[in-house]
Amino acid sequence: MKCKYCKDDSHSILAKLGRCKRCMIELSFLILFLWPTWYFYFSSQPTSVSSIALLFGAISCSGLLALHLILLPFRKPVKKKKITINTIKMK
Repeated sequence: MKCKYCKDDSHSILAKLGRCKRCMIELSFLILFLWPTWYFYFSSQPTSVSSIALLFGAISCSGLLALHLILLPFRKPVKKKKITINTIKMK
């Protein structure tokens, strides 16, 4: 799950949150898989090790996605450079 923002270890975790749409999409799919799996297969036995591990993973993914979505509106959008004929140098 490495994007160009996540690869750079010099940034703190707060600088990385809310920037990577790929990470947010992956977390969404994990949540859509983990919560129903826990509910249908392990909610009847909440003290088993498998149930606790799955619940911990689901809560962790949900918390991380919530942090991403809370900080998303506060991030500046990255502007893409337009390539024009003037910027291309001919040799």
